[in-house]
Amino acid sequence: MSAITLTDRLSLATVAAAAERPRVSGPAVDPRALSTGLVHFGVGAFHRAHQAVYTEDAAAATGDTRWGILGVTGRSARVAEQLGPQDGLYSVLTKARDSSSLRVMGSMRGVVFPGTGSEEVLRTLAAESVHLASLTITEKGYPRRLGGGLDLGNPAVAADVDALKAEVAGRSFAGPGRTPLGLLVRGLARRHATSGAPFAVMCCDNLMSNGSVTRGLVLELAEAAGAHGLLEWLDAAVTFPSTMVDRIVPATTEANRREAERLLDLRDEGLVVAEPFGQWIIEDNFPGPRPAWERAGAIVTADVGTFELAKLRMLNATHSLLAYLGALRGHPTIADAVAADGLVEEARRLQRNDIIPTLTAPPGTDLAAYGESILERFANPNLGHTTIQVAMDGSQKLPVRILGTVADRLSAGEIPYSGALLVAAWMVFIYRGRDVNGRPLGLDDPLAEALRAAAAGSEAGLAGRLLAVKEIFPEELAGHPGFRAAVAEAVRKVLSEVP
Repeated sequence: MSAITLTDRLSLATVAAAAERPRVSGPAVDPRALSTGLVHFGVGAFHRAHQAVYTEDAAAATGDTRWGILGVTGRSARVAEQLGPQDGLYSVLTKARDSSSLRVMGSMRGVVFPGTGSEEVLRTLAAESVHLASLTITEKGYPRRLGGGLDLGNPAVAADVDALKAEVAGRSFAGPGRTPLGLLVRGLARRHATSGAPFAVMCCDNLMSNGSVTRGLVLELAEAAGAHGLLEWLDAAVTFPSTMVDRIVPATTEANRREAERLLDLRDEGLVVAEPFGQWIIEDNFPGPRPAWERAGAIVTADVGTFELAKLRMLNATHSLLAYLGALRGHPTIADAVAADGLVEEARRLQRNDIIPTLTAPPGTDLAAYGESILERFANPNLGHTTIQVAMDGSQKLPVRILGTVADRLSAGEIPYSGALLVAAWMVFIYRGRDVNGRPLGLDDPLAEALRAAAAGSEAGLAGRLLAVKEIFPEELAGHPGFRAAVAEAVRKVLSEVP
């Protein structure tokens, strides 16, 4: 056999030699032996470092080869272009504080870009051998209107409703899916019209009661298309288990790629990076077969809610606080922000004073210790998780991560001063648009234009102008005198620290 050179790509032809190298493992199952049993929407770095790993480990633990994954990309074909030449293989570079290891993954058996491959997605969802669909499309991937519910005024949603009407009527292929949920429901309609076999749709995004949210949007799509038979079948044969997911997955850098290349002696265009920790809580609500995820370390339970709420409020809110304050103070990574004087204490105050009083501890969990473990994970300097990456999509994240805590504290008669500081840091991040050293801070947010317009004006009125953005702040929070005053004071404090 000729020597592998660094110009070679990871693939089925090269993986055997790569897996023999030090600090490299996998795939845990033979990719050639896997059949597709699961469709995943949003095949970005998080899914590949989290659910795909659990699914492959479950297959390895049981010998069950039914759980190969068909990945569906988002608006870009990039992941399909990365993994196609690699036969679906990619690697996960796990970065502990002082060491790295690489694992090659083989559970991704195909990746499809909806712009050119929607028909393949529809056929796969309809196949009796496929039992599940899962989603990691981020909070902004769920087309909801203010106050919840499907945004039928969104042109992409309207186009998907028309395509669903054609699917239900049995007309020829109506073109590519415009939204992940639209393409999913068209596939479910085709399944209903053919085998009618039961199915599960599993949301893995950071949304409270994410299974119920997804179910509601799916049913609204079907109702908007007038698909009454489909609605009855969805109610009878399709379940929407909720989940809670946790693993820090920073953006992959060129330095990460060079490190992986040295380990593999191959180039991996689909590389993802992750911390050692991982957690997956899954509601036990499946009408048919599923991977034995519990054999891979997941918790399958009747109650996801307490785990979900604790993670969203403790971990995600703390992440956002460190991201906005850290970015404004010139810290490029979350680990840098944790190491900075004062910021970790602000994070602790947020957890202990505002968040923990609103929570019921999940079974076996000490919330104060859980908070410290979160800060320890954030302090990992080897991850390189940037403050800017965590700061993106704030308009979608704040309602889920902190505003529920704020509402609960106000209902209890308390002013959440640390929660107000998080909101204020987000406001100043938008308003300043630069850090303390003058470096620009990009605003990556679906409401970026509206937020910049609302922020424009005097410093004194900044808090009031952004609290008036109804897409983010409900009136009971925006109009609460105590909270408004706390946010305004926190804005003045943060502005004074970032002149």
